[in-house]
Amino acid sequence: MKVAIVAQWGNDRTAALASEIREQLVDADVTVWVDAATAAELDVPGRDVDEFDAADLVVSIGGDGTFLFAAHGAGTTPILGVNLGEVGFLNAVSPDDAVDAVLTEVRHFRRDGDLPTRSMPRLVARGDGWELPPAVNEIVVQGSHRGHGGGGSVEVAIDGSPYATGHADGVLVSTPTGSTAYNLSEDGPLIHPGVSGVVVTEMAAVDGMPPLVVDRDATVSVTVSDTESTVVVVDGRIRERVAPSTEVTVELADQPVRMAGPASDFFEALGKLD
Repeated sequence: MKVAIVAQWGNDRTAALASEIREQLVDADVTVWVDAATAAELDVPGRDVDEFDAADLVVSIGGDGTFLFAAHGAGTTPILGVNLGEVGFLNAVSPDDAVDAVLTEVRHFRRDGDLPTRSMPRLVARGDGWELPPAVNEIVVQGSHRGHGGGGSVEVAIDGSPYATGHADGVLVSTPTGSTAYNLSEDGPLIHPGVSGVVVTEMAAVDGMPPLVVDRDATVSVTVSDTESTVVVVDGRIRERVAPSTEVTVELADQPVRMAGPASDFFEALGKLD
């Protein structure tokens, strides 16, 4: 079995826990990969996170941002999240329980040849001849920059039917998981992870339409004109500039995130947002 570990960078607690988990796995005769930055802190061989889709399990140690980083490399490999952040919508395992939780997954894999998982949808942004890596939280389509003098003329359509037009900084399309993140800061609604939907939220719109929840199989089309360029942002990490007036479509990605280990308590995590 191959287990990959991704830890929050520059954090002594996450590095120490990564070291402990790695040692326990090695003792259990498991092949262990560690992300390059953490490996440098531990003085062990490292590996590029983009290769972690070849592992059987990815362990993310840190906050939700670390989980998102791990997910972009994991592909369909199951991810177990260990929470050393403040909220932990994506990371259900406490540091005290981390070693036992990881070893439990190892036993599952050795017994069954696979891991029990639950799926979480991702979104993908496409244009004419291009496609960006899938998003766990959200895809933003905006003008060249946010704020004064930014944004542009926005057109939003759902399955080909016009929904909103007018000036805005941009449009945010979020999964239920991402509804608690950037979407919430833009006054978008919370969506329970059990709901089959995505939310479309205009950002700093002038006379805009309210946020809209549509079925997750819907196709959301966004066009931003009257701007230097249109910027497409995936989970706040990947940014792609395209020509103004480019139609960007956002749809459900083919591959969901597969999550291993216990599920987080959505309402308990919401309480930590206060």
